[in-house]
Amino acid sequence: MASGKEIRTKIKSVQNTKKITKAMEMVAASKMRKAQDRMRAARPYADTIRRLAANLSAAAISDYKHPFLNTVGELKRVGVIVVTTDKGLCGGMNTNVLRLSLSTMKEWEARGASEIRVAAIGNKGLGFMQRMGARVVSQVTQLGDTPHIEKLIGPVKVMIDAFQAGELDAVYLTFTRFINTMKQEPVMEQLLPLTGERLGTPEGDWDYLYEPDPQVVIDELLVRYVEALVYQSVAENMASEQSARMVAMKAASDNAGNVIGELQLVYNKTRQAAITKELSEIVGGAAAV
Repeated sequence: MASGKEIRTKIKSVQNTKKITKAMEMVAASKMRKAQDRMRAARPYADTIRRLAANLSAAAISDYKHPFLNTVGELKRVGVIVVTTDKGLCGGMNTNVLRLSLSTMKEWEARGASEIRVAAIGNKGLGFMQRMGARVVSQVTQLGDTPHIEKLIGPVKVMIDAFQAGELDAVYLTFTRFINTMKQEPVMEQLLPLTGERLGTPEGDWDYLYEPDPQVVIDELLVRYVEALVYQSVAENMASEQSARMVAMKAASDNAGNVIGELQLVYNKTRQAAITKELSEIVGGAAAV
């Protein structure tokens, strides 16, 4: 059995750990509210541009067909944009989204995909894909607590240009969708080509007046639409990160409290055993005299 001094040292160590996890929990709770507000503020714009893109692509009267709407039958060359966090200590959030990405990539390879390109947003996804030997063509890390569209345009444009050049048959987006504080869901969505199911196909035909012409308007709109989807996914991922970290740190603080209680019981038993032993020695010595 460990001595009383060793147990006190362990208790002190766990108490220090509990202070750290409690502080991280409070910081995550504060950042979580801001991240959720930012995410909810971005949703109306994403929903509006999604409806407009659906109208222009699926039901608008126009002779111009954008390359983003060209579908292919069999996927041979695929691009994946993986959105993860830069930091850890957020439970199984990154593990779940990376597991989903890896399993889907293996399914594509089993079906005959010859090339899979990866764009990594976040340090955790970048490190994982590099360890797995994936072909990482673009990356961005250290996004901070606030997503900035100018930092995301670079790696996203690499995938968009490859798709427009015919080098990729499809581009997928993987991220963690925020459901509520206790639940975050890893999802993979088709980013390109844009489909009616993804956009939400409208009813009827829409007759727009294009200025200066349909090609310029549709080209610019659909590029902005893809960028808005990526921005929204990063905002969702950041809100999920802070929620998952707050829950993980709360669980760690609770576990530390349980460990402290158990160690305190062991310390009391050890101390009582030492006192009993000393009394026995004193009584035995007195009896011998």
